[in-house]
Amino acid sequence: MALPEHRSAGICLHLTALPGAYGIGELGASAHRFIDFLSHAGMRIWQFLPTGPTAYGNSPYQPLSVFAGNPLLIDIEALLDESLLLPDEVAPLTELARNRVDFMALVPLKTQLIGRACRRFIERADPARHAKFDAFCDAHDKAWLHDFALFQTLKTLHHERAWPEWDEPVRQRDGAALAAFASQAQQSIMAAKVAQFLFAEQWQKLQEHAARRGVLLFGDVPIYIALDSVDAWANRKLLLLAANGQPLEVAGVPPDYFSDDGQLWGNPLYDWEFQASTNFEWWTDRLRYATAISDMLRIDHFRGFESYWAVPASSTTARDGQWRKGPGDAIFSAMHKALGDLPIVAEDLGMITEEVNELRERHRFPGMKVLQFLLEDPAYTIEQIPENSVCYTGTHDNDTTYGWFHGSPGDVRSAEQIMHTQQTVLATTGGAKETVVSDLIRLALASPARIAMFPMQDILNLPSDSRFNTPGTIGCNWQWRLRSGDLDAVLANRVREWVASSGRSAATVLQSR
Repeated sequence: MALPEHRSAGICLHLTALPGAYGIGELGASAHRFIDFLSHAGMRIWQFLPTGPTAYGNSPYQPLSVFAGNPLLIDIEALLDESLLLPDEVAPLTELARNRVDFMALVPLKTQLIGRACRRFIERADPARHAKFDAFCDAHDKAWLHDFALFQTLKTLHHERAWPEWDEPVRQRDGAALAAFASQAQQSIMAAKVAQFLFAEQWQKLQEHAARRGVLLFGDVPIYIALDSVDAWANRKLLLLAANGQPLEVAGVPPDYFSDDGQLWGNPLYDWEFQASTNFEWWTDRLRYATAISDMLRIDHFRGFESYWAVPASSTTARDGQWRKGPGDAIFSAMHKALGDLPIVAEDLGMITEEVNELRERHRFPGMKVLQFLLEDPAYTIEQIPENSVCYTGTHDNDTTYGWFHGSPGDVRSAEQIMHTQQTVLATTGGAKETVVSDLIRLALASPARIAMFPMQDILNLPSDSRFNTPGTIGCNWQWRLRSGDLDAVLANRVREWVASSGRSAATVLQSR
């Protein structure tokens, strides 16, 4: 795998935001159609957020596993085609989705349907399908699959509580206790594995379709893992944990653009000394798997590899933290030796030091440049953006560009600050307020950056109520969805013209219908 050598462009859209009849984006027809849209629009890259199974709050950055896929993304139509579900069984989900109910109301119903389909697979799949499933288990059981299926089943048994709150024998992974539980819960454990098998099958078809259409899949690897994850439960030596499983210190960032108090993420911190003693084997395995399912990878919070913000676990604000040295060159050298060239883009936003820049540059990883940040500085020019970078209008953590420019409810900026931003932006683009979003898209496309990326919301010129995530908040994030009619030929041709005029790669034109 390698990053594109030529000037390219792409769109950021998480899979859950895809349109479809069942209310939660899926790996089936809607995902394939989005790839077709990208190809027709001259876009070579589809960037999405982490694809692991989510828990409370549905944040893709707090997955239950860094190896497993999110069963909520499994395509319902494929299950109907295989008679693992029946039309009358999925009708209630269709009805809820048609009424555009809150995303969280769909989760339990779809989870129930996926579980039913997996149990039917165990009971009814023909020998050839069972053989494929068995081969999948043989390939992944030892590395992660069996532990994940155990974890998911135990979590359900414990009413979804985090593993440090489980019964002592299974919390401490007592071998006899786990073996006894596995024997008693064999069907549930097998069903969890079937869900991963179905996800993997559908993901492979998605990869093959993207390759045929010349679209690169751009995945996302969070630097930290969640405490409430199989990764923490099964690999405690990786982390700085107390005997009861609770973290000694937690991750976050000091006060920055997004938050006056910083961000207290709560993830347990790595025991980098132990990981170095294993030559970073776990991280190498993680990157090996991630590069097998994606062509490119964004490493979230790259600066944490150089130095990271450690906050006492008892603290209620990230202000109480302090900087600690990370593994630096050693981890990337180990992964490079094992895996070859690493198709990594470094998320290097926030408080970035020269040491962080030097680490990134030594390993030739592109960094990120976000126009919403850069254009707050009237002295910054687009020509200053380096070629070895990815230029964004905004990211999934930003307001939409329309909302950022015009101001939005809850905006922390004063009216004077918003006006100052507007003046700077219009002076830079030479455009007008009415066309500012498309002007900034063209500005990013024309930048020296090798790759230009845009949130789908900016391509659609959407206001703040379409924002995907507001850092430091809980409750209304990760829920925005595309509508089925958004991706039409008119939009594809308009985007293709933007891309082609910038000298970046373009593909065929969609005929307007």
